[in-house]
Amino acid sequence: MQEEIVREAAEKIVTMEIRGAARIARFAAETLKSFAESLKVSNTEEFDKKMKWAAKTLLDTRPTAVSLYNAVNYVMNYSGESVEEKRRSIVERAEQFVEWVKNAHKNIGKIGARRIKKNSVVMTHCNSSAALSVIKEAYRQGKVEMVFATESRPRRQGFITVKELASEKIPVTLIVDSAVRYFISEVDCVVVGADTITANGALINKIGTSQIALAAKEARVPFMVAAETYKFSPKTLFGDLVVIEERNADEVAPPEILSLDVKVRNPAFDVTPRDYIDVIITEIGAIPPEMAYLVIRERLGYSLREAGEITLSPKHFD
Repeated sequence: MQEEIVREAAEKIVTMEIRGAARIARFAAETLKSFAESLKVSNTEEFDKKMKWAAKTLLDTRPTAVSLYNAVNYVMNYSGESVEEKRRSIVERAEQFVEWVKNAHKNIGKIGARRIKKNSVVMTHCNSSAALSVIKEAYRQGKVEMVFATESRPRRQGFITVKELASEKIPVTLIVDSAVRYFISEVDCVVVGADTITANGALINKIGTSQIALAAKEARVPFMVAAETYKFSPKTLFGDLVVIEERNADEVAPPEILSLDVKVRNPAFDVTPRDYIDVIITEIGAIPPEMAYLVIRERLGYSLREAGEITLSPKHFD
């Protein structure tokens, strides 16, 4: 069935077969494109109904990742009078969004590398394609001496990071999350990614990020965030709080613990206040966190529908 395209995609996001905010966003756009191309319907009402179902199914997988919301919302802002016109519009918008993702990483790498000094030891957390683009470009420029990468419990996304860095011959040391403060004195700068940037410049990212930011501030180590502009949240302009996703307890505790009368909490993300962030590296430049509001207004643009839904219309992708 055509719906299986979406159900299978949603399952891959939920189980974290597809992980990382940028990868999830791109995957969602590509899924909506594939679904639209496969739909065999004769009228526009049925087409719209099925596309809205697909969008909701994808959005329900990861409530914290604003990149997913922005990707789906951008593709779903399609137009057309006939089924074929609507289909072509979705395909075009999905391809635009995918191109946006590709170009953003290249630009973030170049812009972020300028902020890293020569012979730097860099610390990173979890597995962020945006953060890694900065580290890789800085290494190519001869600026990175070594990288500390956290294990990133409980899913250990840090393992992916160290494999990626090692494959490019970048010296990397894997550490457990709780050892961040122990090693922070050896670090010249921290570069992390983002799941969401709020309108007031706060960062929502992988659990443990705020503790690294605190340790960096205490040690006077620059803390940089690499974030594509589609990770900025327009919803927070209106006071909406970002939902912090809690994942299954079995990611944290083994069966013998779960069988006991013990409560297990497993938040996937935490909030880093803007006061702990030195700079946010985006594809349009390096900005202070206080400028997040302007990025949402000027870079993304938005309009309010009668139902209060925000529709994003990015102005450019280069």
